[in-house]
Formats: sequence, structure tokens, C-alpha cells
Amino acid sequence: MGSFWNAIYSFWNYIVYAVSNMRMPYDIIDILVIAFIIYKAIGFLRETRAGQLIKGIAVLLIVYIISDWLDLAVLEWTLSRVMNSAIIAAAVIFQPELRRILERVGRTGFRPGQLLDGEEDATVTCIDHVTRAAGKMQEKKIGALIVFERKTQLGEIINTGTVLDAKSSLSVISNIFFPKSPLHDGAVIIRDGRVYAAGCILPLTQRDDINSQLGTRHRAAIGMTENSDAVVLVVSEETGIISIVSNGQINRGFNSMSASAELSRLLLSIEKKEKESLLTKISNKVKDIFKINKGKENR
Repeated sequence: MGSFWNAIYSFWNYIVYAVSNMRMPYDIIDILVIAFIIYKAIGFLRETRAGQLIKGIAVLLIVYIISDWLDLAVLEWTLSRVMNSAIIAAAVIFQPELRRILERVGRTGFRPGQLLDGEEDATVTCIDHVTRAAGKMQEKKIGALIVFERKTQLGEIINTGTVLDAKSSLSVISNIFFPKSPLHDGAVIIRDGRVYAAGCILPLTQRDDINSQLGTRHRAAIGMTENSDAVVLVVSEETGIISIVSNGQINRGFNSMSASAELSRLLLSIEKKEKESLLTKISNKVKDIFKINKGKENR
């Protein structure tokens, strides 16, 4: 148990030493780069089975800490031997994931604007699949209700349906809303460009000024966007009209192509501007730090 607290004390002293001896602005740039790499790695692991393996390793690490704390000698010795070979084991276990990462880096390179486009490709592909499916459902007058999650997490809504977490495709979306299919009568939730859940129940709007021609799907779409920043696409079962709802406002009369353009404007343009604004602020901050550091050196 004493070794556990000594380790914490040593770690704390290391943090204090690192902060007190920080080289401005180079260490800040170093931290930002590492943080970005960790962020991208976590996002990549979420898409693969490696996420479950990481959880298993985390459990072993927690058990090791507890065994050290309670002086469970045999368990601590066993786990320490496992941890000593963890790097080699990780290289073997995560070999497919590491290969995919290297292939992705080699395929994409470091093109300008890559920091902004990291999550954009999946959303662009998903918009294409959704609008193409909506076009086919428009022709056959099949009702559909598709919610694009943005910054507001829709966990409570997802809990009312069935989690799929499937890669978006024309066939997946079309089959969900096929008449008499188990999940056709609810809403689909799109998260990070994936068909995350289906058969979900949305809150209905309480407004009295809604056109009487609009049915339950449209009222649910309006209610959803009144309670979150989500964007919702609706296909009317009665008329086949495609509508897009955002911020409690409904626009109707879209076809497959115009719906794709509108969803791209709502889901991609605004988020890209926000990211560009954030990067601009970070860039300006780094420049200010360089100026301050250069001014100190000139004195």
C-alpha cells in the first residue's frame, strides 16, 4: 500500500516540476499536438473492436492498482508480469487496427485543411445515402423520419429505440422504413455519420400554429428541433413530400438533390466555420505567446 501512495506522490512531484519548468511556447505546442493525437486515436478506436480491448486492459490495470493497495502479493505479481509485456501484447492484439491507421495516414497524407475534414467524410457519405433513400421513398410514398444529431447528445431519445450503430448505406436506411418492418414506425438517429439507432420516439411540438396538413411525423420533427440543435429530414407517407426541419422551422418541397444540398449547408458549413474560428483563435494565441517570448528574449 505504501508503494501505491509513493507512486502518487512521485507523479504529483513530476507534474509540479514539469509545470514550473515549462518552456513557452514550445511545450504548449507539444501538449496541443499530443492532445490532438490522443483525441483522434480515441475517435478511431470507437469505430473498431479495439475499444472493447482497451476496456479490458483498463480493468486489468484497475485490478493491479487495487491488488497493490491491498497487498495481494500473488495477484500483484501475476499482473505485474502481464504489464511488463503489455507493449508487445498490444502490438499483437491491435495489429489490424495499427495497420488500418498506417494505411489511412498513407492514403490521406497531410493535405491542407485536414484538421477540419477529419469527421466530415462520414457525414458527407451519410447525407448522400439518406437523401438517395429519401428520393426512393418519395416515389413510393413511404414515410420516414431521420434525425441528424449535432452537439446536443440525444441519449434519452436513443434509449426509446433500438441501438444499431451501423455504417450508413442506402439499403440499411431503406430497409428500416420499409412498411411493416419492425422499426419503420419510429425515428432513425444519425450520429457521427452512422445509423446509430432506429425506432426512436420523438417529443411532439406543443405549438398551435402548425399547418393542419402536417401529420405526427412533422410535429415530432418540429418538437425534436425545438428541444435540441438536431436537423431532421421527413418524408410524408401521404404526399411523399420531403421536408427538412431545423430550429423549429420546417421547409418543404425538396427532392433528393436539393435535400442533399440543404443538409450539407446545415450540417457541414456551420460546423466548418466553427472549427475554422476555433483554429484561428488557437493560432492567434500561439502567435501572441511567440511575441511575448520574443519580447522577453530581446530585453
